[in-house]
Amino acid sequence: MTYVITAACVDVMDKTCIEECPVDCIYVGERALYIQPDECVDCGACEPVCPQNAIFYEDDLPADQVAHLEDNRVFFVEILPGRPEPLGSPMGNKKFGPVGQDTELIRNSPPAEKV
Repeated sequence: MTYVITAACVDVMDKTCIEECPVDCIYVGERALYIQPDECVDCGACEPVCPQNAIFYEDDLPADQVAHLEDNRVFFVEILPGRPEPLGSPMGNKKFGPVGQDTELIRNSPPAEKV
């Protein structure tokens, strides 16, 4: 089981969750953040600090956000554009740095509305 970052993060990327994560398993794409499911320890520290309410435990995902469960996994196991290999389990966002790429789902997401 894991936590999942959903569409509400697209083009927002507040990153408060990154600072709260004790295992540093939240990675930075170009337009969204992603939780590495094998590194996540299910502590839930990220969920309440997200100002966009974009993070859910996988069993609690709203029906219209279920695609993001697979999408978060895809970010780590498929080759992203401009990368020579899948990210896998880099063992820490701070050590690895911004990825700068997104999954097809996020690349094709409409731009976030400006508030």
